[in-house]
Amino acid sequence: MIDISANSARERVAKPALLSVEEAKALDVAKMTDLFTRHLNPGQLHFMKLLGFHKVKIERAEGMYYYDQNDRKILDFFGGFGSLALGHNHPRILDARRKFQDENRQEIAIAFMSQYATALAHNLAACSPGELDMVFLGSSGSEAMEAAIKVAERAAGSKRPKIVYAENSFHGKTKGVLSITDGSLYRGEFKLVDNTVKVPFGDIDAIEIAFRTDPEIGVIVLETVQGGGGIIQAETAFWQRLRELCDKYGVLWVADEVQCGFGRTGKFYAFEHHGVVPDVTALAKSLGGGKSAMGAMIAKRDVYMKAYGTPKTAMIHAMATFGGIGEACVTSIEAMNVLYDEHLIDNSANTGDYLLSRLKELQVRYPSLLKEVRGQGMMIGIEFHDLSKTMPLVLRPVVAMLDDKLKGSLPGFIGSHLLRDHGVLVAFTEYNRNVIRLEPPLICEKSHVDDFITAFDEVMSRGIVRIVKDFVAAQVK
Repeated sequence: MIDISANSARERVAKPALLSVEEAKALDVAKMTDLFTRHLNPGQLHFMKLLGFHKVKIERAEGMYYYDQNDRKILDFFGGFGSLALGHNHPRILDARRKFQDENRQEIAIAFMSQYATALAHNLAACSPGELDMVFLGSSGSEAMEAAIKVAERAAGSKRPKIVYAENSFHGKTKGVLSITDGSLYRGEFKLVDNTVKVPFGDIDAIEIAFRTDPEIGVIVLETVQGGGGIIQAETAFWQRLRELCDKYGVLWVADEVQCGFGRTGKFYAFEHHGVVPDVTALAKSLGGGKSAMGAMIAKRDVYMKAYGTPKTAMIHAMATFGGIGEACVTSIEAMNVLYDEHLIDNSANTGDYLLSRLKELQVRYPSLLKEVRGQGMMIGIEFHDLSKTMPLVLRPVVAMLDDKLKGSLPGFIGSHLLRDHGVLVAFTEYNRNVIRLEPPLICEKSHVDDFITAFDEVMSRGIVRIVKDFVAAQVK
């Protein structure tokens, strides 16, 4: 502790009424609700209350499960939007972080080269196909994607500043990538960059027309799997043709793998399923091992060197203060080793196939509720029919007039029942609100799938009328 006795003549800075770590841990649901409303996001709390999620205080987490204030297990099929490939608190991750701390290793080494950042960059290059081998490290998916579009835009050159993006895309919430995120909710009324061109996702003809008719287009940015769009994929023929068109017209392709990468679809990158390699890609979420905030941009060397390859340009987009921070890099290094040592990419493919097959059995059993099941690996979308189509015939014409306003209601009802009655957590999607999103950890086993299917089947078996009645009854308790 610093001795300030020599400065006793000077008035000391008073300590505000700060909560300690132990006091924070001991907060009950009522106090958390009060502080959340006063200091975080009262509007978000409204939706949490609708789903009953506001009643839960998570005390700990391990593997596939959360444990709440009543020590109830909650099976995690949400997975933090794909952030928990290794599950919660993987022991190897905890050990690596503990050892790093015990040895008093450096976190911030801006003035020097970091052995941890350089090792992580090597690992990312080793896992990346083709010529993807130049790495930028950041703290989030948004930051990684900002770096991706900046390196591509600079490499494309000042005469080709336009960027193509897709309908129903989500690339982040910082202002640069918000300009290529297709959602009025997120865009709000912010003033965004206007050097963008929007095309339908998976429409190769629209992309070819854009490339052919607008010589200012230098970059195209696409999620390999649209997460917020409702787990939407394009056929292999699309990606292969896209690669051909980019080569023909000199357009750089940026593949957003922030959510679908790191083994989630049964390959390290989702684009590997299609036998193609982009010019730039980005990872985040599970790259942090479930314990740190880590994002990375990986570019082909020639693209990177065109953008930042001279001493004069090298610092234009160098890492920020916390880019490559020590413990986060160590966490990611260990996470990548765990991914391969425990064969989690293979497990994602195999158990994901099993999950899809079980869900498609339920789709056959409940055709009036379930419209489509789709996805790959541990990235699955369950799309429900509009609410009117699930209703008895006599009610359909009336309810149909409200279908647009009621989108998302049925997935919300189902998600609420799954959590309340079965201790199962699922996720939702931004654009197609009729979709439940499943992104469980890649450690998920068939027994976990069976538990989820049993719970989901029970809720579906109630039928639409009881599902709605049960939800309404829960709101008035």
